[in-house]
Amino acid sequence: MKDISKLIQGKKLSELDVKIVHYIIENIDNVLEKGVRGVAKDNYTSPSTVIRLSKKLGYTGFIDLYYQLLPMVKKTEGLQLDNDEAFLSISQQDFFKENRKEDIDQFVQQVLHLKQEYIFIYATGFSAIAAEYLYKKLLVLGKKTVIATGTDSIGVFENNLEDIGAFIVISKSGETQQVIDKLLVAKDQGIFTITFTKETANRAAELSDLNFKITDNYKLDDRNMLPNSFFPRLLMLVEFIFKTYLDGLQKKIANK
Repeated sequence: MKDISKLIQGKKLSELDVKIVHYIIENIDNVLEKGVRGVAKDNYTSPSTVIRLSKKLGYTGFIDLYYQLLPMVKKTEGLQLDNDEAFLSISQQDFFKENRKEDIDQFVQQVLHLKQEYIFIYATGFSAIAAEYLYKKLLVLGKKTVIATGTDSIGVFENNLEDIGAFIVISKSGETQQVIDKLLVAKDQGIFTITFTKETANRAAELSDLNFKITDNYKLDDRNMLPNSFFPRLLMLVEFIFKTYLDGLQKKIANK
């Protein structure tokens, strides 16, 4: 059975709702043909229950729910994960398929050129490992940076809000409630927010001022048990951002 804990987190679903979500995922190839009535019939409930479920999950209706779940269930198109060579390769297209060079330039200008204010990084679980890497890269570049994870006191974040110039979140799912809560606070304080998430729609991406999308091979593997190149791609993107920043500094020095 697929791990849907992040998908349904904070949505206040009933046991029947969760059962229907599992049913739709397990039958993703033919639920569109069955339609709302067919899905309801197979789960011994009414079509209105299926429609209400779609709206609880944040979608406009059953069709919207289907097309949002489809890319999460299917392996990412174009990635042949059974092929070792393809799995181990990371190309330029991987980054610019979902992101723009302008996004990287904006990150450089609004984050890496901060002078007095702090860069605050937040992440939980596996994402915290990548966040630690980003944190140390920023420190060696002399950037004023703070990091916090899910085990840290909320005070680490809330007691430093006035000094935060940029709030960076790393979240593979983009649905972790602790992440969403802090993004809302940062937005309310007028802090520039940046998220690194999977490439499909998620709440963290929608809330942030700038979102970097990274291919997540298995979007319904919240425990990160399956082979996945999400974090290697994330770190490569981070390195490319720093390369862009340092190249810019060198050009300024050369032009003086």
